[in-house]
Amino acid sequence: MSLNALRLRVADPKGLAAFYRDSLGMKARAEGDVWRVGYVGVDADLMLVPGGGRYTHDRRQRYWKIGITLPNVDLAVDILRAAGAEVSDPRQFLDIGYMAHLSDPEGFVIELLQHDFEGNRPDGAGDAKAPFAQACLGQITLRTGNIQAEDQRCRDLGMRLLSVQDVEPYGFDLHFYAFTSDQPPNSDLWAVENREWLWKRPYTTLEFQHIDDAAFARVPDFLGIEVGGQTDPYT
Repeated sequence: MSLNALRLRVADPKGLAAFYRDSLGMKARAEGDVWRVGYVGVDADLMLVPGGGRYTHDRRQRYWKIGITLPNVDLAVDILRAAGAEVSDPRQFLDIGYMAHLSDPEGFVIELLQHDFEGNRPDGAGDAKAPFAQACLGQITLRTGNIQAEDQRCRDLGMRLLSVQDVEPYGFDLHFYAFTSDQPPNSDLWAVENREWLWKRPYTTLEFQHIDDAAFARVPDFLGIEVGGQTDPYT
């Protein structure tokens, strides 16, 4: 099985597909009224479904963001800003990763996450003219107050836990699951050395931001995650 697509309800599927194609280097195709965008590879796509238009991000919501992993965040930020996009300054966030953030034209959050930590990026990484040429939809992120229930559900589907990351200064931890037989380099899933390895995986992980016992609101424009072989989406 695999994580096939994140389904989002949007106001203008065609226009939003053009943003992901022109600004983030994804391929786009129409499937009737729905537009499907994504990178070439085994990672998940975005399915942009008509009927939305009232989305506003809120940290109390179940759905959070997508993460795009790529070799050189600085190059990507430069290209996006030159095209008029508002992007946060890239920075090393604790011992998690080197990243920047933006929102698409309908308000959905996008994280740009570099393969390597700040200072570890190889010389010449990335293509200045095509910074998303080696990009991957690396994460689909949900919030949860019950990681035990999420863990059981993911394992029942056949997913493997690849990394657990403590973000204690901000009051949460992160858990990453994927359909894969890959083994992290360190068997201690809390180990920092697993993180840069994880950001280089060519497939999509399901990421949970866990705050114990927290309750999160349903997001009407989040229509779930399409899982290969399953009739019902992961919501």
